[in-house]
Amino acid sequence: MPMGVRGIQLQHARYRPSGRVYKVRRRGPEPAMAPTLAGWRNPFQLCDDRTGRRFERCDQFAQILVPKHMPGVKVVRSLLSLGYDDAALGHAEMHCENVRAPAENLLLGEGCSFAIAQGRLQPGRIQHCMRVIGTAHRALEFACRRAASCETFGRKLADHQFVLEDLAKSWSEIEQARLLTLKAAQRVDTVGAENTRDLIAAVNITVPLMAQTVIDRCMQIHGAGGLTADNPMATAYNSVRWCRQADGPDQVHEIALGKQIIRRYSG
Repeated sequence: MPMGVRGIQLQHARYRPSGRVYKVRRRGPEPAMAPTLAGWRNPFQLCDDRTGRRFERCDQFAQILVPKHMPGVKVVRSLLSLGYDDAALGHAEMHCENVRAPAENLLLGEGCSFAIAQGRLQPGRIQHCMRVIGTAHRALEFACRRAASCETFGRKLADHQFVLEDLAKSWSEIEQARLLTLKAAQRVDTVGAENTRDLIAAVNITVPLMAQTVIDRCMQIHGAGGLTADNPMATAYNSVRWCRQADGPDQVHEIALGKQIIRRYSG
């Protein structure tokens, strides 16, 4: 039974799970993974396996837990993210060759991968946005302290109009994103994630890009020091930029939301 393993998005991989090219075959009670590259960040790796069954596209995948230290699993290298060491919460490149996982490691059953992933991703995306908003607000706090304490051209940064404008825009954008996220979370609690797909897509489009913009302004207010490890902005920028890819690139959410809006208003 041919399958395709989900791993980290490498240069030869594709965004769509239906485009996976890696192979897994069931040999007796244990699925065996053929050579592949994947991303590991936990003691167990969650793999997407293409079952090859003749069902709807979203029903052709299964998920299986593969222990990281099983024979045939090799750590090739740790990956950097924008030059930062992504360990230990980040990803590594792995080589899997003839790895055999127990059949009972299969989650829920064959063909259930999409349902499992969407069940986690829909509310999980809101959680990402909540954390990103907090990160942006923390960067704004640092920028305000910097503006109140640093002088240039004979006066405090806080007395320069362009600094005040940047701080005002940043605070306003954070609050806008916070209210949009709160609305999405409240809708999930009342009518469920399936009926909140429009707002979930909206927060995923809006919040990470907002935080990226706010943190960039705060880095600028800190001068060259804002790009160093002496301040948290550089690490925060790296984390927020990753969020624009973590649960799908911005463009995927924009396409999904655009289709929903067209159906809603075109009759």
